[in-house]
Amino acid sequence: MADDPLSLTFAALADPTRRAILGRLAAGEASVTELAEPFAMSMPAVSKHLKVLERAGLITRGRSAQWRPCRLAAEPLADVAEWVQHYRAFWDGSFDRLDDHLREIQGATDG
Repeated sequence: MADDPLSLTFAALADPTRRAILGRLAAGEASVTELAEPFAMSMPAVSKHLKVLERAGLITRGRSAQWRPCRLAAEPLADVAEWVQHYRAFWDGSFDRLDDHLREIQGATDG
């Protein structure tokens, strides 16, 4: 896997478990135990997912006595949004052409 930040972010986001963890962290910080609750997997498996997210810069882990809260770090998601934005013109053009085509079809069936 490439080590550039965008590749690390996309690789981390490719897994539904990691996306669910990020979704939970969007509501606020949580412990590893809290993050593991909805999943039928071992704590070491959850920890591996968290390491991938941490390596991609999508989460941070703190330390407060014995509690190690995980927090969302959304900055890499802004890079993803910027990258995707480059394709918006393509999508908009495709939708505009589809609208034109559907109007032609509608006009042909009305007439």
